[in-house]
Amino acid sequence: MVTIRLSRGGSKKNPFYQIVVADIRAKRDGRYIERLGFFNPTAKGGEIALRVDCERADHWIRQGAQPTDRAKQLLKQAAREAAVAI
Repeated sequence: MVTIRLSRGGSKKNPFYQIVVADIRAKRDGRYIERLGFFNPTAKGGEIALRVDCERADHWIRQGAQPTDRAKQLLKQAAREAAVAI
């Protein structure tokens, strides 16, 4: 089974997450199939906090990928921001 989830990066007390498509058996920060975007919870000023390739995310969901709860929230947020920008 394939899942859309967050992979943690960054340094101690300064998290940075990649939004990835990965096999459910892979480790959290391990091997992944495709990178869909990123989430920076500590973004300040002009930094971008969230960037997601919504078309690819929709493609993977249509193929049967299951997003985690947090990834689902971030995908909704990205879709709302994309709708406002248009």
